[in-house]
Amino acid sequence: MDRYFIINKPYDMVSQFVSPDKVHLLGELDYDFPEGIHAVGRLDNHSEGLLILTTNKKVTRLLFESDTPHKRTYLVMVNKVMSAEALEKLRTGVTIRIKGGVDYVTPPCDVQVVEKPANVGSRAHDLKEYLPRTWITITLTEGKFHQVRKMTSAVGHQTKRLIRISIEDLLLGDLQPGEVQEMEEERFFRLLNIVNVAI
Repeated sequence: MDRYFIINKPYDMVSQFVSPDKVHLLGELDYDFPEGIHAVGRLDNHSEGLLILTTNKKVTRLLFESDTPHKRTYLVMVNKVMSAEALEKLRTGVTIRIKGGVDYVTPPCDVQVVEKPANVGSRAHDLKEYLPRTWITITLTEGKFHQVRKMTSAVGHQTKRLIRISIEDLLLGDLQPGEVQEMEEERFFRLLNIVNVAI
């Protein structure tokens, strides 16, 4: 029987259990994961937040390789105060460089300023308190390599923190960095708005 988990992936940890490189791995989390478990939809080592782990090999296909787009929302801290013009550019689409050196115009997306985000704590790599910054949420339905970082860079802002807070209706909530929560199968598929079909 397949099992389903969400974790709050900490900063400076890769989204895998095995690596030839000297990096922090998911297996270092204080949890006895079942055999055959893998991450669905990776976050790079500098990104944090909601990561799905499961023994069900078809979830990646159903969620990220289907014809139906699925929303992912990120809480992002950038340097400097972001202008209304920059926010509008992010919302309507910016040009970023993707795999193969190709220019790609991002589709329209939802971008909102967040005045005081809750439950984010602080990190050693955060901006100094006295330096200006802006917190925003960005909701995407696709995920090119480093897309959010490239998008904010395209409007003149460096991403300093990137936290995935939801995938569809599956929320990170109050889960703390490194914490693991197992989910019941029916609820897992319902919150992700995907159908558990035999593939």
